Amino acid sequence: MHTRASRRFCRPRLGLLLALFLAAAPAAVTAQVPVQVRPGQQLPNPDQARELLQNQPDLVRQLRDKLAESGLSQDQVRARLRAAGYPETFLDDYLAGADTTLMVRPGPRTLDAVQALGILSPQEADSLQTADSLFAMSDSVRQLLDSLRYRHLDSLRADSLADSLEAIQPAGLKVFGLETFRRLSTQFEPMDAGPVDENYRLGPGDALVLILTGDVEQAHMLEVTREGFIVIPQAGQLYVANLTLGQLEDQLYSRLGRVYSGVRKSPNARTRFQLSLARLRKVQVYVAGDVVRAGSYQVSAAGTVLNALYAAGGPTINGSFRRIDIRRGGKLVDSLDVYDYLTKGINQTDVRLQSGDVVFVPVQGGFAKVAGKVKRPAIYELRPDETLRDLIQFAGGFDPTAYQARVTIHRVLPPASRGSGGRARVVIAVGADQFVDGEVPAVPIAPGDSVTVHGVAERIRSYVTVRGNVWVEGEVGHTPGMKLSDAIRLAGGPKPDVYLDRILVTRVRDDSSMVQLRSAFRDTSGAVVDEIILDEEDEIRVFSRSTFRTERYIAVVGAVRKPGRMPYREGMTVRDAVLLADGLTPDAWLQEAEVARLAEDSTPGSLARTIRVPLDSSYVFARTAGERYAGPPGLPAPASGAPDTELEPYDNLLIMRQPGWELQRSVALSGQVRFPGRYSLLSKTDKVSDVIARAGGLTPEAYPQGVRFYRSYTGGRPTGGDPFSPVLAEPRARLAAGGRDSVRRSIPERVGIDLPKVLDDPRYRDNVVLMGGDSIHIPEFDPVIMVRGAVNSPGAVAYEPGKNLDWYVDRAGGYTQTGDQGHAYVTQPNGEREGVKRKPILADRVPRPQPGAVVYVPAKIVQEGPSTLPSVLGTVAQLLGVLTTIVVVSTR
Repeated sequence: MHTRASRRFCRPRLGLLLALFLAAAPAAVTAQVPVQVRPGQQLPNPDQARELLQNQPDLVRQLRDKLAESGLSQDQVRARLRAAGYPETFLDDYLAGADTTLMVRPGPRTLDAVQALGILSPQEADSLQTADSLFAMSDSVRQLLDSLRYRHLDSLRADSLADSLEAIQPAGLKVFGLETFRRLSTQFEPMDAGPVDENYRLGPGDALVLILTGDVEQAHMLEVTREGFIVIPQAGQLYVANLTLGQLEDQLYSRLGRVYSGVRKSPNARTRFQLSLARLRKVQVYVAGDVVRAGSYQVSAAGTVLNALYAAGGPTINGSFRRIDIRRGGKLVDSLDVYDYLTKGINQTDVRLQSGDVVFVPVQGGFAKVAGKVKRPAIYELRPDETLRDLIQFAGGFDPTAYQARVTIHRVLPPASRGSGGRARVVIAVGADQFVDGEVPAVPIAPGDSVTVHGVAERIRSYVTVRGNVWVEGEVGHTPGMKLSDAIRLAGGPKPDVYLDRILVTRVRDDSSMVQLRSAFRDTSGAVVDEIILDEEDEIRVFSRSTFRTERYIAVVGAVRKPGRMPYREGMTVRDAVLLADGLTPDAWLQEAEVARLAEDSTPGSLARTIRVPLDSSYVFARTAGERYAGPPGLPAPASGAPDTELEPYDNLLIMRQPGWELQRSVALSGQVRFPGRYSLLSKTDKVSDVIARAGGLTPEAYPQGVRFYRSYTGGRPTGGDPFSPVLAEPRARLAAGGRDSVRRSIPERVGIDLPKVLDDPRYRDNVVLMGGDSIHIPEFDPVIMVRGAVNSPGAVAYEPGKNLDWYVDRAGGYTQTGDQGHAYVTQPNGEREGVKRKPILADRVPRPQPGAVVYVPAKIVQEGPSTLPSVLGTVAQLLGVLTTIVVVSTR
């Protein structure tokens, strides 16, 4: 199990693992494996991947911890490494006192060397690798990488599959057992230490521990030599090859009894000994045939055929799972059926592998597919004597929804049975008459068969459906003789507002036509007037009186916080409607409201009549009892006493707004004025000169000709209007939320004004009336003209008094080839725009930019269309012909 910390590294390192795999695999294989990479994520190149794989800080730390916890001194570690054939300094970087600032790169033999010290088992080594941040992958990621690797290896072992396998292997079904061996892990290796069964026979490479207790307290580590001997101190050499532990113990009684007199087979023996295996030897076996990685393998002497198969990656997609041969000295020793292990957990062979054994996997004997309603749909290998019964058992048996009286077999006939007329494929039906007592018949199965187990019909029977105005709608179980009242009672009974006069029962006849039956309720208890005996699949419909009622409502509009429609309730009053509309806005007129009610007569053209209802300050619901009225100044309202008028359906209640009441409007004034800031307008007629005067006038550095005056517009209207109008809903929403700023945040448009003339004469036409949200900026003097657009060198040009637009364009490199000289214009510093007017005879009218102006030259609009040259040439030719005719006639 991976730790939580290791899982955090899984996703960032997935790209690294895929890059390393793709770097190692041939291009022909990797080209067929799409790799999904998120936007912005880059896979490391192969060199970077190898570098990251070698530098594993978490693995280095854990190895150092293991060595520190072992209790071995540095000299002992070096001595054991030297005895195991490793350089004695091989693990110095992991010992206590090593420089931890250096970059340590564990090599492929590092974990093997630590295992040789006897402080790390293969299982712990595997856990260290998978717990490291680089290998902390989810099972799905590990399976993906394993599948990629083994798919490549399979392709090297088998160029193509049999035609029968290709025919029966659709997408989604896998060969049963194939993924069992596709794991890169040592968890399937047998233990190298620990107890073994009584049949285990000793051999060269085994290590025994002999412990003497009693009169003598000694312990000896005994290695079995290549010749099959062990050397016991003081007792001498003893041949143990091919002996079991029990047989060896019998010999030790006689051998040790010669040296230690207390050793004997009796309960009163003064000296006792205990014999156990400390380390199991390795044996060399060969795995051949249709396996993923055929070759020679070293496995534990306690290993079996399954261990060898796991080491070799298991059979390929074309290898057999039903017959794994064990050959020793050229003779067949035993055969293993892997399906016994996969389906029942039984390992039938008890043959232990010995050095030189060959595990051979032949080609599969034939596949059959089973799909449909079985517990384990897959592709299974069958022996010649196995039948449909065996195939269904391999698939785990029938699914609960399986129709166990119908199985279909699609078969490709062998060449000898096909005959003429293209009868190569047939369908074999296994019917209900062949299923005796629910047991699957022993129908022969041929290689390549495709078996489909059908499901029961989707149609549901033995029910009736109750819908409508009952407490629990849905399907109700049907029993013979069930009545209408029984089904309604099982559905919880009718609701109080049930429609009593009609219950509809829809029945489907055998020919799928429908008939309508009906009944009625006697009362709301669920008792019916005319009972109906129900059939299966009847549908009962119970109605509600509220379904037939027209939706009644009222509308509240005007100076309320939440205008709109709301459901009408009997007895609803004006005060109730205002409460449901979340109260009044500050501009509400608390003298009276208007109710528009449906006209009582049916006079053509008459729509409504109006009623005025009184209001008072108690409609300001935010104040507490006894608190004084805090309405806008100058607009008193009655304290209380206004009668509460009852409303009728479809009334339209209008809460009127106070005449002329508005929130403050403000404008922004910035730049070269003495007191810049946001100023509130004193009246609706305040003008530009008034606000500038309130700001203390202009500073000496001000450049009034460059004034920038902006007005914000929303929906074609300026923003200084009613803040509570539906068009300008943002200020109203902001005010309702307690905001203080009434200035609109909308699209600003620049307005050109002549500020020097406005300051000289307040009656000048450019002294416009200000509106809320206006912005005025007075810049400093800017002696630069900006030239932009279709010119050769756009940029700033120093101001030259008296020069026109063409002069500044010439200073900017002149017009480009696509520059439109006839539509160039200048935006003066005050925002006014002046365009060029080219005249064919008289002098052109070219504007003169002022300091701070912007000259813009647009590009010509080139219209794509068919060429007109042929038509022009045709017209010219006609004119020449006419002129030639006139000349000839006139000269005669």
